[in-house]
Amino acid sequence: MLYQLYETQRSLMEPFSDLALAAAKLYGNPLSMVGQNPFAQRISAGYDLMHRLGKDYEKPEFGLRTIDVDGVDVAIHERVELTKPFCELRRFKRFTDETETLDKIKGQPAVLIVAPLSGHYATLLRDTVKTMLKDHKVYITDWKNARLVPLSEGEFHLDDYVNYVQEFIRHVQGKYGNCHVMSVCQPTVPVLAAVSLMASRGEMTPLSMTMMGGPIDARKSPTAVNNLAMNKSHSWFENNVIYRVPTSFPGAGRRVYPGFLQHTGFVAMNPDHHAKSHYDYFKDLIKGDDASTDAHRKFYDEYNAVLDMDADYYLETIHVVFQDFSLVNGTWM
Repeated sequence: MLYQLYETQRSLMEPFSDLALAAAKLYGNPLSMVGQNPFAQRISAGYDLMHRLGKDYEKPEFGLRTIDVDGVDVAIHERVELTKPFCELRRFKRFTDETETLDKIKGQPAVLIVAPLSGHYATLLRDTVKTMLKDHKVYITDWKNARLVPLSEGEFHLDDYVNYVQEFIRHVQGKYGNCHVMSVCQPTVPVLAAVSLMASRGEMTPLSMTMMGGPIDARKSPTAVNNLAMNKSHSWFENNVIYRVPTSFPGAGRRVYPGFLQHTGFVAMNPDHHAKSHYDYFKDLIKGDDASTDAHRKFYDEYNAVLDMDADYYLETIHVVFQDFSLVNGTWM
């Protein structure tokens, strides 16, 4: 019921958000009649902030068009190499007419970046992808919003995540002989599991496995998120944060941990900081500080764009990673 109520409220707010944007532009235009009001800039800033607080944030783009490789602008073509029900394997292919540069990038290694499935989209790693493109063939896991996955596609479990990673590794290995793997935050656990399983079967394993800032042993240096996951029971999560997708989406009826609940949790961890950030944005609009306002928009366009996670995957991650510590205890079957 909560999900349906949220969607109803969001639908009702959408036209007001659009009107606020139109009013912001009208008052911000010095050639309009109302734009000549001495308080026009303040009114425009207020409407702009109202629009951003009420708007719906869609999945951002990676937006990588070119990359500098040793002083040469190399074109980037973003494409989907493999499509799974809950994830796409996305590649950033580089093109250039410079023969020397082309020969160089052909000989560079491939890397699979496994992005987190923990609330935000893979575009959070845009700068990581951009940096790696200078000297790697880059692939990334682009996880889908579970509310857009029809029930006919079946369930998604933590084991499925591990299987996806193995399949993606094998795909890249099949093209280039082998590859490197990098995991950031949440996927460190399933990536370590995937590579371990491949090794146990005698399969070729990646050239290197980089695991950055992840909860491999969630008891070490716990964050507020870790503490919540460890101190609440499995049934508490199932009863309090799991809801079914409303009928207005392709995944209608699927049990998910909704993105709007995750976003509420993110903001609740540091509400004073976000309140100050929005107030600073309002003041920067009045001052006409385009650099600061653009930086604010860029950050919150990413931060406010969240996805739903399939309930089975989410609950199993809580159980395996944050409550039973199954990986480090050697009990994860």
